[in-house]
Amino acid sequence: MDKALFEINPGLDRPALARRFAERTRVQVRDVLTPQTAREIQSILQTTRWSLAMRGGDSADTPPQSISNAELATQAGVEKANRLGRQAQEASARGDYGFRYAHYPIVEALSQGWDPGGPYELLLEYLNAPDFLDLVREVTGIPEIVRADGQATFYAAQHYLGRHIDSHVAEGWRVAYVLNVAREDWHPDWGGYLTFLDEDGDIVEGFRPRFNALNLFAVPQSHAVTYVPPFAPTGRYAITGWLRDR
Repeated sequence: MDKALFEINPGLDRPALARRFAERTRVQVRDVLTPQTAREIQSILQTTRWSLAMRGGDSADTPPQSISNAELATQAGVEKANRLGRQAQEASARGDYGFRYAHYPIVEALSQGWDPGGPYELLLEYLNAPDFLDLVREVTGIPEIVRADGQATFYAAQHYLGRHIDSHVAEGWRVAYVLNVAREDWHPDWGGYLTFLDEDGDIVEGFRPRFNALNLFAVPQSHAVTYVPPFAPTGRYAITGWLRDR
């Protein structure tokens, strides 16, 4: 692998980041990559052919659904997206778990051979390479982390991720990550914030979508991604996933 294509910023204050994570079980690492690396990842996401991920309820009868880019080009796919979108909206109105956002499921795409030798194949390799895993182990203080999964995500207008806790500890999830490559001038009014909530539902911390910023937080803990309003001129690009101990 060409290190220059995924290069960690050598100037990070890792001890300070580790102290912050130890205090709050979460941290935003700004300027985590070199600018060249971050711009390259941003350009990959900007040219991605997105699928839609949606869910309307948190029971076993309402599993998450994904509608592929090819399906979205058909009338049946559009009708399915509209139906699932309504279900997500109705679930969220009831206070149940719902979400709607665009995604590219990297692990699934690689296992099914969607784009052999494509950029996401390399990105997943970089996320599992020693440079990145050593960084997150050092910052989180969790030496047991051995691998990362991931999906590319795009929160456009009317997209959001409802409050949930990521409780899949039995599957090896230890830390969730969000590698943001949002527009550098992202305005707070455009939403898309990663928020953390206490037991009373109050927001105790929120991370603005930023260009070249890595959010790390231990799971489980209550969090959400806030609604992107229709007037937002662009969407929130990121690579997201979990860092696992198995």
